[in-house]
Amino acid sequence: MDMTQPDSLFSDRTAPLISDHFARDAEAVVFTGSCLQLLGEIPDKSMQLVVTSPPYNIGKEYERRLNLDAYLAQQAEVIRECARVLSERGSICWQVGNYVHDGAIVPLDAVLYPIFRESGLVMRNRIVWHFEHGLHCSKRFSGRYETIMWLTRPGKDYVFNLDPVRVPQKYPGKKHFKGPKAGEYSCNPLGKNPGDVWDIPNVKSNHVEKTEHPCQFPTELTDRLVLSMTNPGDWVFDPFLGTGTTIASAVRHGRRGAGAEIVGRYITIARERVASAMEGTLRVRPMGRPKYDPLAAGNSLTQSPWADHESAEEKQLRLMQNRARYNHENR
Repeated sequence: MDMTQPDSLFSDRTAPLISDHFARDAEAVVFTGSCLQLLGEIPDKSMQLVVTSPPYNIGKEYERRLNLDAYLAQQAEVIRECARVLSERGSICWQVGNYVHDGAIVPLDAVLYPIFRESGLVMRNRIVWHFEHGLHCSKRFSGRYETIMWLTRPGKDYVFNLDPVRVPQKYPGKKHFKGPKAGEYSCNPLGKNPGDVWDIPNVKSNHVEKTEHPCQFPTELTDRLVLSMTNPGDWVFDPFLGTGTTIASAVRHGRRGAGAEIVGRYITIARERVASAMEGTLRVRPMGRPKYDPLAAGNSLTQSPWADHESAEEKQLRLMQNRARYNHENR
């Protein structure tokens, strides 16, 4: 559990100050109401990063299900406004899954991409967020990933800070084997680029960050976006705020955050979590922590209830396989 607040702007404040409306000198803004109302208060090109996970139009409790065309029209209105408030060197990260109708899926990033292009943005990455827990399907493979569309204005002058989000090298002792650097270490000592497939646990019942929201962002994901695409003091905006994870990431790392939410109980949770982030007491899963391995942890639920039906030969083979795996991993 990480209880720290790196690079904080707020360490000298005795009580967190969370504004109800946007102001340039605000520290954090949690707006009650439509994101279009809040966007109307935000000046052109003033947000360095827009991060959000909009409703997927699949009938969750916080959304009204629309036909796909109506949903895309609604999204287009918000996207155009987000493009308007985006700074010249800023980024938009739009995290989506699939629209499902009659058992058929429509990947939302594919149908939203033309809207971003029409708003004058270009895609830098299509990041795949992989997780291991979710609904189980019986007529298709269970969905275990969503995508993050990372877009900026055209040109190469956009903020991207790789060093704060590097991950440990797999082979830190690797060396160049030929050329002028032969024999020298070939890896960056700060770590490697995390790539465009992110294996980050989603927020389920036993997650330290879990609230009552059914589709909550993990802080580890928003931390990586905030650290790589903004600088201290920059503004981060979330049009569909939920329980405030985006703003929490922003203020924990010395940025400013703003977002809008229409569900009253989520607003209450968001304000509490943002206040905790500003005070340095927010409970989060730290960025880069290894995933929980239930087998290695000796969790009894990993024991198959059908194991007693194995033959002696099958049990012996499984024992040998486990022993070989243990010896390989502990060389």
